[in-house]
Amino acid sequence: MSENKEKNVNAAETYGEGIYDARTLGTPKMLILGLQHLFAMFGATVLVPIITGLSVSTTLLFAGLATLFMHLVTNGKVPVFLGSSFAFLGGYATVKAAGVAMGYTEEVSLTYACLGVACAGLVYLVLALICKTVGSKKVMGFFPPVVTGPIIIAIGLILAPSALNNCATNWPIALVAIAVVIICNIWGKGMIKIVPILLGVIASYVLAAVTGNVDFTAVKEAAWIGLPVAWNRTGLSALTGGADASLLITAIVTIVPIAFATMMEHIGDISAIGGTVGRNFIEDPGLHRTLIGDGIGTAIASLFGAPANTTYGENTGVLALTKVYDPRVIRFAAIYAVILSFCPKVAGIIEAMPAATIGGVSIILYGMISAIGIRNMVENKTDFQQSRNVIIAALIIGLAIGINFSTALGCVYDGSTTIAGGISFMIGSMEIKLSGLAVASIVGILLNAILPGRDKAFAENPDETLASSLGKY
Repeated sequence: MSENKEKNVNAAETYGEGIYDARTLGTPKMLILGLQHLFAMFGATVLVPIITGLSVSTTLLFAGLATLFMHLVTNGKVPVFLGSSFAFLGGYATVKAAGVAMGYTEEVSLTYACLGVACAGLVYLVLALICKTVGSKKVMGFFPPVVTGPIIIAIGLILAPSALNNCATNWPIALVAIAVVIICNIWGKGMIKIVPILLGVIASYVLAAVTGNVDFTAVKEAAWIGLPVAWNRTGLSALTGGADASLLITAIVTIVPIAFATMMEHIGDISAIGGTVGRNFIEDPGLHRTLIGDGIGTAIASLFGAPANTTYGENTGVLALTKVYDPRVIRFAAIYAVILSFCPKVAGIIEAMPAATIGGVSIILYGMISAIGIRNMVENKTDFQQSRNVIIAALIIGLAIGINFSTALGCVYDGSTTIAGGISFMIGSMEIKLSGLAVASIVGILLNAILPGRDKAFAENPDETLASSLGKY
């Protein structure tokens, strides 16, 4: 008895005052708590492949594997789940449209977008090395909220029209999704408040099925067990058989700058998790380790056709709700995700989801992305009395939105698909197209570095309120 108490005391010194030690929980409770974390991440994680056209099965597989890899890199200390990131949706859409304009199918174009995201994941490793070498404060000074905030705002604004187009396919179904998400988020208690996206999707989906607006043919034809990865849908497939260097460079230049915003999100999320469990994960196991886990997880997932990964605030919410901080519980959730990825029927049910359901949930998510950008600047006390900050924010938003929707720069809408505008130029025989988001990110980072008045020191305590940031509700 005294031995158990001593174990609990030691655990309390490590993880705060929650219930944290798996040995005191037992296997049955651990399995149930793992399911709870699975439900928390599920709605947002599977929504990204549905929106982009990537594979749901591959997404679940690499969400689970990336989470397990993150725990390996951080010595099993950080109770974090890596799910699909919404931050890169604009990049996927832009590269897919660019590929279609060059004569490729959407599926092939997405493989190039995946390569761009893989390169973005590698940027995390560069930042990890620099943070380990010179410290995080000096590095983060180049990416303050006045740069990352407007970039996040622009991402949400660029995506919003596509959500409304999906809603327009069946407004009653879309409105049910919107209403349920709002009700659960504002008035829900416990787990209901943590998984509003999942509940909104379920309610809208059920209504669509009852009213005959869902085709379950593909679900009936799908096998119960199957491989979650298809070679022709992987980023690696784009490198075989003669890759198009022009589209590849366009994908990289379009998507990599988004990583500067998601890395700031990563820091906020890790700080929030640390604040929840009572530990400073920035110092131990170290920011460089969490960046490595997130970056390599994203790079490998993208090479095999899954979306970019990011730390999930929903699961941080579950930690706060249950007071169970043991990382092994989240590893159970990761294993569940891997197991589900081998069931094509699960993927079939998800892929049969009506466009209106996706639209209803997405309009809130996209608006939340922009709202998070605003909150990021407000909570970090960005001073808009300074002309330099006004100019930087104005140019980022103006260039990102203006270029993306400018007909003079190639934006075309055919009634169902939008081909985003961009700035094109030639390098030898290759045509490179920079999206509005890429141009805006580059201009914002450079202006912040050049204009006088830059705050060269990053915050002593990184923003701990970003745990419900990009890609998460």
